[in-house]
Amino acid sequence: MYLYDQYDQQMVDARVEEFRDQARRRLDGKLTEDQFKPLRLMNGLYLQLHAYMLRVAIPYGTLNSRQMHALADIADKYDRGYGHFTTRQNIQYNWIKLEEAAELLADLAKVEMHAIQTSGNCIRNISSDHFAGAAADELVDPRPYAELLRQWSSFHPEFSYLPRKFKIAVIASDTDRAAMRLHDIGIQIVEQDGELGAAFYVGGGMGRTPMIAPCIKAFVPLDRLVTYSEAILRVYNRYGRRDNKYKARIKILVHEMGKDDFTQAVDDEFARMLDEGIEPPFAELERIRTFFEDPLFETDASEDIDRSDPDFALWVDRNTVAHKASGYVSAVISLKPVGGIPGDATSEQMRLMADLAKDYSFDELRVMHTQNIVLPHVRKADLHALWTALDEAGLGSPNLDTIEDIIACPGLDYCSLANARSIPVAQKISERFAANGKTEALGKLKLKISGCINACGHHHAGHIGILGVDKKGVENYQLLLGGSEAEDVSLAKITGPGFDEAGIVNAVETAADVYLREREKGERFLDTYRRIGMAPFKEALYG
Repeated sequence: MYLYDQYDQQMVDARVEEFRDQARRRLDGKLTEDQFKPLRLMNGLYLQLHAYMLRVAIPYGTLNSRQMHALADIADKYDRGYGHFTTRQNIQYNWIKLEEAAELLADLAKVEMHAIQTSGNCIRNISSDHFAGAAADELVDPRPYAELLRQWSSFHPEFSYLPRKFKIAVIASDTDRAAMRLHDIGIQIVEQDGELGAAFYVGGGMGRTPMIAPCIKAFVPLDRLVTYSEAILRVYNRYGRRDNKYKARIKILVHEMGKDDFTQAVDDEFARMLDEGIEPPFAELERIRTFFEDPLFETDASEDIDRSDPDFALWVDRNTVAHKASGYVSAVISLKPVGGIPGDATSEQMRLMADLAKDYSFDELRVMHTQNIVLPHVRKADLHALWTALDEAGLGSPNLDTIEDIIACPGLDYCSLANARSIPVAQKISERFAANGKTEALGKLKLKISGCINACGHHHAGHIGILGVDKKGVENYQLLLGGSEAEDVSLAKITGPGFDEAGIVNAVETAADVYLREREKGERFLDTYRRIGMAPFKEALYG
């Protein structure tokens, strides 16, 4: 993984001291909240319902055991003993005191971490495939390119005050595990005539107006990756709307200009930029690549797994993923225990995951956009010892990609923007399906819950999605079906009138029962929905 050089460290340390001064002036009354707000947001500090929330960047979801230990210490020192892992591969702390925020950032800087550009109208944390560097199906490891873009976008003076926030994802596989086409810019590393390049998808996103990004350029040589990215940002910064925040995202600009005219504007800007020297030297990309070389995998690692323990065997079947190296797998640590809060981990669980990464995964962890943690490089021979330790700590739930593996935003329990609670709904659904025994029969079924139209829980991309709304002062939940964030990307559609909290749990089970009744051999829930359409589900839900 990438390690800071002196310039990285100096930049982060300087930002800490800058924010320390800003926070002190706010506490002394020398800055109003309106003056302070854009300054704190550029450092990831939100003011929520009960306290400040700090969002910490974890670039492309990769961190080591020292950093995870530091996150655990921060949870104890500055929060209430836990953190919340998010759909942008970050971590959030929900109970931060402004008086302590600068010292918290200083503690992060000691382990090469920060909260810079995790909020505000700027380029946010660059996300990527959580199995990058381990996936058996990837063309190359996409993380060096994500890191190059992270360095280019950090403190970029032209893009610090964009019309609206901006999110970029980078993958290198035909299998999309990063919701690439639901980003402002989605980049897929591809190969053409033996040369590596990048396919650019622009104008995706969820929120109030969900859209799937079209491909505007099928192949850009990698020695023009940053230049083409900057051309897109320049066009957006120039023409994106600033008069209406609900129409300020790049997806609206692409839609209103049309894909062809937008692409032409980017190509024209790109052509003008070729002589400006925007692209970093190729030697810089080569330097970055050295940080992402494969660990020293054992060449004779055993493929055998003792499956005599049925609970362990179920966890292996559900929570491990094929690896490019024989004798290894990527092991997913579920942060979704039955009745738990999706994405939450206690400080003690973080410390355990850090220690297990050091013992069993070459000192590396990944945060998944599905709010779980991955140990990317685990020997099959070590799986039982790993599972035993996880299970004893409440981290052994065998539920990857099942209906119990729920994505959920913090909702009205914490967020000042939310209209409804997400957490209790997620808890009750996981308890319902753990009790009724239908999880195994349902197979791969992705359920996502948002507490408001901003869609931090990705409800548009769920096979089953739930959106919490305010209906005359009462929490109400809309049910959506048919979404996907994967390579078969689609946007879910609302079934009809909403439900109360108890009703939405029943509605999810009703939809699941329609699938079990109507499915054909080999079909996922999503496949059955696409084949039979909405009508049978609406009939079962509403009569």
